[in-house]
Order: sequence, then structure tokens, then C-alpha cells
Amino acid sequence: MKKIIFSLLLTAGLLGQTTVSKAQDVPPGDNLVKYVNPLLGTESDYSLSNGNTYPAIALPWGMNFWTPQTGKMGDGWGYTYQAKKIRGFKQTHQPSPWINDYAAFSIFPETGKVIIDGAKRASWYSHKAEIARPDYYRAYLADYDVVTEITPTDRAARFRFTFPQSDSSHVLIDAFNMGSMVKIIPQERKIIGYCRNNHGGVPDNFHNYFVIYFDKPFTVAGTWKDNTKLSSGSTEAKGEHVGAVITFKTTKGEQVNAKVASSFISPEQAELNLKREIGNDSFDQVKEKAYQAWNKQLNRIRVEGGTVDQYRTFYTALYRTMLFPRKFYERNADNEIVHYSPYNGKIEKGYMFTDNGFWDTFRAVFPFFTLMFPEHDSQVMQGLVNTYKESGWLPEWASPGHRDCMIGSNSASIIADAYMKGIRGFDINTLYDAILKNTKSVGPVHSVGRYGADYYNKLGYIPYNVGINENAARTLEYAYDDWCIWRLANALDRPKKEIKLFAQRAMNYKNIFDPSVDFMRGRNEDGTFQSPFRPDKWGDAFTEGCSWHYTWSVFQDPAGLAKLFGSRDKMAKRLDEVFTTRPTFDDSYYGIQIHEITEMLIANMGQYAHGNQPIQHAIYLYNYLGQPWKAQMHVRDVMDKLYTPNPDGLCGDEDNGQTSAWYVFSAMGFYPVAPGSNQYVLGSPLFKKITLKLENGNTFTVVADKNSHKNVYIEKASLNGQTYDKNYLTHETIEKGGEIKFEMGNQPNKTRGTQPDSFPYSFSDKK
Repeated sequence: MKKIIFSLLLTAGLLGQTTVSKAQDVPPGDNLVKYVNPLLGTESDYSLSNGNTYPAIALPWGMNFWTPQTGKMGDGWGYTYQAKKIRGFKQTHQPSPWINDYAAFSIFPETGKVIIDGAKRASWYSHKAEIARPDYYRAYLADYDVVTEITPTDRAARFRFTFPQSDSSHVLIDAFNMGSMVKIIPQERKIIGYCRNNHGGVPDNFHNYFVIYFDKPFTVAGTWKDNTKLSSGSTEAKGEHVGAVITFKTTKGEQVNAKVASSFISPEQAELNLKREIGNDSFDQVKEKAYQAWNKQLNRIRVEGGTVDQYRTFYTALYRTMLFPRKFYERNADNEIVHYSPYNGKIEKGYMFTDNGFWDTFRAVFPFFTLMFPEHDSQVMQGLVNTYKESGWLPEWASPGHRDCMIGSNSASIIADAYMKGIRGFDINTLYDAILKNTKSVGPVHSVGRYGADYYNKLGYIPYNVGINENAARTLEYAYDDWCIWRLANALDRPKKEIKLFAQRAMNYKNIFDPSVDFMRGRNEDGTFQSPFRPDKWGDAFTEGCSWHYTWSVFQDPAGLAKLFGSRDKMAKRLDEVFTTRPTFDDSYYGIQIHEITEMLIANMGQYAHGNQPIQHAIYLYNYLGQPWKAQMHVRDVMDKLYTPNPDGLCGDEDNGQTSAWYVFSAMGFYPVAPGSNQYVLGSPLFKKITLKLENGNTFTVVADKNSHKNVYIEKASLNGQTYDKNYLTHETIEKGGEIKFEMGNQPNKTRGTQPDSFPYSFSDKK
């Protein structure tokens, strides 16, 4: 009966609001869009992140997203599940509430008296009357008796409003603050305008130009400018914060359609985007195309032999991996790919992508692209070439231009990973020059280039006591990135002296390991370690974490790290303690208990803080230590405990797809511990069968027949029919197609994968 009820609810589209069956072995079918819940992770706020997401109604990597707006204008938490009212339907480009939005404007229907003020116009709504899918959104605004529906294209969207009988049915266009313009052209049933709101990272001439057409004649109610008073009959307004209101006479149940598009280039380009992407297509035709676009991509990975909740969690995670970085390019009248440069303010040729923090996404999102979407990854690399040419630097956190957020120079990782896995079609020599420039100095903001490069290049670490924050974390990430550069330098046949330099720097992680405490630790300029030392002190020498988390950030050389501990067993013992040590913390660096600390505390997993990125790979390190069964146990525990398909379904910030990509990889049974290598380290597959449809036409299948909630351990494995005892798969193996088969059990096999010849790559062992 539960399965029947779930099927009916799926048909009704009530994905975000339903408690579903946990019965095993439900086949996913061909319609995978129905398993995606864009409301997952939206029950969040400043103090506690269950994802810090919003429902992105968009196409894969679309230039524009649409979302219902429950928060006030400028609030990074634009939609929260716990909110009771909607005040607009917003075009958004927000990658994170901490980075916030840019180029946003909203559309909102009303009936009766026109209400302009955002808080006052907000209408009660219910999740019971809300449908949220990637390709379609619907909400009922109870205060106005109006149903709003949205379906997207890359740069445009269709709206459909179902009004009651009224002589005063309205649509408001709110162009937001920081400089905006609207113009109503009733004879063309059209509104044009622009918005300029942003939170940094834009040139002075930044605009988002929009155009909206309606399928029904309207009268002009008026515009407003810099306040909430309507200027009746006015057709144009320009100022700090402007908007427009149009009015219809409607019969009960009458539908008014609107089509909207925008451009960062010009009003004419916005018109062209609308003509190209919607043209004369009806709402239902646009919706069908959006559905097909998502279903095609989601069907690239088919999972079988799980619960409905697991399917929903998996395909929602897969959806989240295909949102960022977004397209920031358009096609001109000659069908050439062009973009407005968020770096120099000019119209340039070629690809551009934005809204991404590489500190998060180098770990799993970009390796996922290299495996499943190499053509897309090549386009992103072309965009990086353009970014370097237009700004003089590689982006590390772009939204839409350079933003001063996070640390590292992890562009080196995503470039090396792409090139080393055979992705081409971009100027690798220009990107290599850009990487080298990064190693020598800091850029226009601290997150670009390498903050502290002079100290790092001279001493082999960034000192704790020279005024450079998060110095130990920077040292570890720079060392890993230097290993990526070493890999790339070898492939590009660079001078031997240069190759040797980066090989040496790749070992710089050793310089901040303190063997007296067996932790990574801040180190002073004179060589002494910072004191006093608490491994649970967040921030300070580390970034949004502590030494319990960052000690494992030696992606390139776990074997070398084990030697610093004294043995593999000693390293494994310390890794065990991550999960058994009480979640104490010192938040004195921040002065408050930041949300990442809270998320660690409430998970009841010791010092393991899966809600932030630095430790997400650490579980897989057991494969390097001769104890792979512990990785199998912990990875399944994290998937079962910290991921659900519900609004509170994540355990920290989703971060541009990274926390979702961890789940997607882990559910498939392997994970890219060291992007830039060709290996994926084994965990424990979540499903009985996973089929990857690769871009080259091949198919790779993961089979785990006896898999279950209890059978999480790999008893034995075979690859293409041959016994397989490695703790990893290579990229080449997967790309060739084939099958890996796991025999799962409820007891660990403590003999399989325990010898060094089964261990994954480590730099110090296999230079």
C-alpha cells in the first residue's frame, strides 16, 4: 500500500512534502526527474545549515535559475522551507548564502489592491500546494487566490498565472535595488528593464537586461521608484530601486502567460535569447523540453536495488552536481559564443562559467565532470583560459568575478585533473602559465593566487606568527596543488629543474606535522611550533575546521603521512579517534560558535565534521592503511545517517555540489581522494547495481548483488570476471567500460586489500 501511495504522490508531483516508503528493490524506471527534490537542504538558516540550498528551477548549468522568494530583498537565505510566505519569484544567480546573489529581479502576481512593499505583499502559501522539480515549480498564493507556475530554459523562462475572477489582477516586476530600470510598453504587451544588484565581483558597467512579454493585453497600473508608493499611470522608472505594475481583467481560472529572458550583454541580446530559447513554444512545450533535458542527464547513471528514499537522495544529489559553475555565455546574432566579462566589463568571444568556489569543488565535483561530463569540463577549462586573459588571474572563488573567499590555489587541481584524464580542446599552455603565476604571488584579493607565497616558497610553509591567517591550511593545500603542478609539468615535458622544484614542494606538508602530538600544527617563522596547541581549535591556523580535520589533507601522499605517524597502524589509530573522540571545540578564533561547529556536534560522530569539506575524503584513507573494511563501514554510516531526501537532508553547506558529489561518488562505490591522479578509491556501493553511461559510448557497471543495510562490507571483488584485490579503480578502467562485481557481507573481510600492492597511489611511494 505504501508503494501505491508513493506512486500516486509522485504523479501529483508532491516530491518535497512526502514521507515515502523505505521498501527495498523498487526499480527506478525511466522517469528519474520525479525522484529529484529541489527542496532538499532548504530547511536552513544562519545558525544551522541543513544544506543552505534553495529550489533551483533551471536547466543543467543554466545561466539563470528561478526560485520562490521567502526572504527579504538581499537576504542570502532567499528561500527557507520553514518560512510561511512567498513575496516573489526571483531570477537568481546565487551560489551560496554567504556569497549572496547578483543580477536578481522578481515577478509576483496579486489581486485587489496593489501592494508593493515586499514584506506586506507576501502571501501565505503551503508546501501541501507546492510542487518543486528541476523543470517545473508551482505554488498557490492564498492571499490572492493565484497559482504561479514556472518552467525554465538556460536564459529564459515561461510563467503561467491562474487568476480568480477579478477586475484587479496584477503582475509586479521588482527590479530590486542598487540601480535598476523598468519600462512598460503596453502596445507590445511588454516590459523591459535592467537590474544591477550585486555583492561584489562586478565591473562598473555591470547590468542584467531583461524583457518580459505577456499573452494578454493589460493596462498600466504604474511604476515605483526608490520607495513603495505607486506612481499611477507611469510607464517608466529609473533609480536606486524601481518596479512596475500591470493590471488585467480576468475570469475565474483564467491563465495569463508570460515569457521572460535576460542578458548580461544588452537588451537586444535578451530579446535574442528569448526568441531562440522559447520563441512561440507554449508553457507545456517549454516544460517538456526542460523535463527531457534533465531526464537525459539523470539517466546517465542508473541505480537499482535501493529504497525509494535512497533513489530520491541520489538523484537529488546528482541534480545538485549539475548546477554550478553556471554558464555565463550567450550566442550572438551570428550564433557565436560570446560573454560579458565580469572581469574587464567588455564583450568577449568564447566560453565563460562562474559561481564556483574551487576550495569546495576540486574535491569531487570537478572529478565527477572529468568522469561523466568531459565535454562540459573542456568548456569550463576554455572559460578558465578566458578568465586568465581577461583578469590576469585564475579564479578561485568567482561570483561572477573574483571574490575574496576561502583559501588555496585549487584551480591547479581541476586543470591538472582534466588534462591528466585526457580532456582536451583548451589551451593548456596558457593555463599552465597561469598556474605558475599563482605560485609566485597573491592576486587582487587574498583568495586569488597564493596569499603567503613568499614565505611558502622560501621556508616550505607559511609561518603561524607573520600575520597570515589559516596558515597551516594554506600550506597543506599549496603542497597538494604543487603535486598537481608536478604531475602536469611531467605531462607537458617542462624543464627538469621546474619538475624537481614542484616535486620538492609537494612534500611541504611534512613541515607542519608535529610528531610530538601527531597532528598538523601551526609553525612559527623560527621553526618552533605555535603554542599553546589544541587540536580542536577551529580556525586560526586552519580554515573552517581544526587539526582533527586538516591533519588528513595530504591527498597526494597518504603513505608519506603514515611515515610521519610512525606506521600505518598508528595513523589508523589516530583516524579511528576522529570518530570516537568527544566533539569538543575551541571557537575563540571566531568569537562565536560557527554553524560548522554546531553541525559537527549534533551529528554524534565524534570529531568527524562531514558538514564541511576538509575531512570528507578522510574515511577513504583506511584503504591506504591496510584496513579497507573501516572505510566501507564509515562511508555507509555517513550515507545512511547524514543524507536524507528531506528539507533537512544535508549535514552542512551543500557548497556548489560538493557535498552532493561526495554522496554520488560514494553511492557508486568509489571516490577521488587525490584529484590529479587517475585513481578512485573504493568504499561501499549503496545500491545493488549502478550503471554509468559514459560520454564515449561505453558502459561501466557496479554490481553488488547481496548489498543491504547490513551487508556493507566487501567480501571479495572481481573486475570483468577476474579476481580483483585492489583498493581502487583507475579512470582508464572505467572509461573502457566493463563490470566490477562485489560480493557483500555483514562481516568485514580483514584479509582483502590489506597488502601494500593493493593500496592506492601515494607520491612518496610511486614518484
